[in-house]
Amino acid sequence: MSILKDLNINYTKGDANNFSGRKTALKNQYWHQDIKVSHIDDIQFNNETNIGIIGYVCDEGVRRNKGRIGAKNGPKSVRNKLGKLPIHFKNKNITDFGDIICVDENLEDCQKGLSAIVQKLISNNSFPIAIGGGHDIAYANFNGIKKALKGKQKNKIGIINFDAHFDLRPVENQPNSGTPFNQILSENENVEYLVLGIQQQSNTKELFQIAHDKNVNIINSFECDSFNSDIEDKLNSFINKVDHLYITIDLDGFSSAYATGVSAPSPLGFSPNFVFKTLSHIFKSKKVISCDIAELNPTFDVDTNTASLAARIIDFIVVNL
Repeated sequence: MSILKDLNINYTKGDANNFSGRKTALKNQYWHQDIKVSHIDDIQFNNETNIGIIGYVCDEGVRRNKGRIGAKNGPKSVRNKLGKLPIHFKNKNITDFGDIICVDENLEDCQKGLSAIVQKLISNNSFPIAIGGGHDIAYANFNGIKKALKGKQKNKIGIINFDAHFDLRPVENQPNSGTPFNQILSENENVEYLVLGIQQQSNTKELFQIAHDKNVNIINSFECDSFNSDIEDKLNSFINKVDHLYITIDLDGFSSAYATGVSAPSPLGFSPNFVFKTLSHIFKSKKVISCDIAELNPTFDVDTNTASLAARIIDFIVVNL
């Protein structure tokens, strides 16, 4: 029986045609030569290092949040760039499990679909990397992690969000791309939230108050100019409090010098170098259980640089797993 039964979504299995690149007589030189594709219902448990990629083709949350729509095309744009990257990792079995596609503006079912796939991947010893789509992907990914850890003795989850925004807006009429972490923190006790890159000009006083009330750990954008001992100490303190880590990267946290193709660009923000060094430190903890990248909007991407950045982040994550 399909894990996606009775949900108002479209699901398409992985497609090798989404990955292309330089042809070479040598094998295992580029991603497009090595990546496998499959249907999520065909996943099987094994003890190798498995990585499952899943697309979240949805910008309904961005539309509800009055942002620039187009993020639903993010997964396709990232895969196009990912296929062309050279391989510098060993013994990684990577499978693309296709896309969850939002239907009839039904964000909630789309989130349930992604949650089911994340749960399935983790339960089958696979590491999920989800590609969005709006940042409402975070609520879906977290719930999939939570379900996969249900019943386990050590299940405290730490969320590390690279983002210019808290995404802590209260749900008024409907959830959207600005509400996921408020939803998570309101519905769960066994969770800690750290956000790196917060920009004062991108968040109201109300959101800072909500962050204070919910004990959110904050590293503001001015602290993120370089990876230093202060950042390392704050990360270590956070990591030591939790059993598992979920990393979510909103591309609008980068300066628009590096990421124009996002729903909410900003001239401020961190650099790729800062994020790569920070990720490298986080992955040394061996606690990371799932990752996602959100808010790529190809409509506004210049020279597909933002898609290239997202693809290189995924490659970096795979190398460091």
